[in-house]
This record gives sequence, C-alpha cells and structure tokens, in this order.
Amino acid sequence: MSVASYSYQLQPDRVRVEFFRLLPISLFVVAFGAAFGLAATQKGLEPLQAMLMSATVFAGASQFAAVDMWGAEVSVLPMIAVVFAINSRHLLMGASLYPMLRDVSPGKRYGLVLLLTDANWAVSAQEYQNGRRNLEVILGGGLVLWLAWIVGTFLGVYFGGLLQNPKSLGLDMVLGCFLLSMALGGKKSPRVLVAWTVSAMASLAAWKWLPPNTHVVVGALAGGAIGLFWLEGRPSSDQEATANDH
Repeated sequence: MSVASYSYQLQPDRVRVEFFRLLPISLFVVAFGAAFGLAATQKGLEPLQAMLMSATVFAGASQFAAVDMWGAEVSVLPMIAVVFAINSRHLLMGASLYPMLRDVSPGKRYGLVLLLTDANWAVSAQEYQNGRRNLEVILGGGLVLWLAWIVGTFLGVYFGGLLQNPKSLGLDMVLGCFLLSMALGGKKSPRVLVAWTVSAMASLAAWKWLPPNTHVVVGALAGGAIGLFWLEGRPSSDQEATANDH
C-alpha cells in the first residue's frame, strides 16, 4: 500500500468535540480510578507505581485483577494469562475497526488503538453502522477517559478513603448502561439482533459455568461467529462514497 493511499485525516475540531462528548462518562471513570488507587496502595504498591500503571496500562478490569494477585511473591505467568483473558476482547474490537482504519497511516492507526476503550469503541462502531466514520471519538474520547483514569488513580492513592466502594453507589452500572444505549441506538437488522442475542446468551452461560472473566471472550466470539457466517451484501459504490464523505 502506498503512502498516498492513507487518505483519512483526523480533524482537530472534531477531536475536541468528541473529547467533551465523553466527558460525562469520564466522571464515573474517575470514581473507579480512585477505587483502583486505593486498592493498589493497600496491596503495597507505591503511589508512583500505581500512577505509572494507570498511565501506561490503562485497563481498569485488568489492573484490578493484577493488583488482586499482587504480593510479596508475584506469579507472573498466571497474571499474564488473567490479564490477557480480560483484555482479549480488544482483539475483536480492533478487528472490527479495520474497515475504518485501513486508509490511516500505521503510526496514527496504532496510536489510536492505544486509546481504545469500550466506550469510544461503542460510539465509533455505532456511527459506522449508520454510515458515518468517526475516528475522532477514539482519539478525543480516549484522551478524556485516559486522563480521568489517571486523575482517579491519583485521588485514590492520596484520598482513597473518600470513595472506597463505588459499586455501593451503583457506579459500576454506568458504563454498562452506556454501552447498552449505544447498541440500542445502532443498526437493527435481523443479522445484528441475532448476533446480540446469541452473544448475550453465550456470555450469560459462560458467566454461570466457566471461570471468571471468560464470559467476555465467549460472548464476543459467539456474536462474532454470527457475523462471520451470516454475511451482508456489500454496499453499493454510492453508499460507500456517502460513508466516506461523512
């Protein structure tokens, strides 16, 4: 592929718009970042270590799992396996973004996916289904969520007693409700509805009968299998041109 084919250019104005668009969700990320900061210090991590972990790893559930396994002697291989299992959904999320990223230069492409989260992926995927390519939400939304996670970790490290259990306030449901709203607002073809149904049923079964965190992978693979074997017809050239213009 030649350099000239990397035609998509991120628009700074839209990046700023998407930054503020996901700002309300980031406030709840701050709360969970605070819970992580508190948990990390209670497990013996230094404040700087906890901050660096949040800044470089940026993966909430995986960081909680890693801290839970932390101790005087750390079992590295089991920790790697657990973190990979929890984050393996990013393999499918990244693959689903390929149609949007294929004409973005490799440097920008991998920089974008470093900021990929469930929230900005959901917005981008929903808008792509509706004919609009929005990579700015991955960058702008990812930046605000990353900053919120770091700020939350800082607050938890130094002021952790203020919010020890965000789940008691129902804050753990916020992101789930946001993702559900994205799904309900997206395309509603029979193929999509069947994929969501099969994914939900497989995930619930895995949550009940399989080891912890495997329900994330099982649900994603089940829904992805529907998409793989139930193919849609290619859009017409006019439809593709319209999506690219958007």
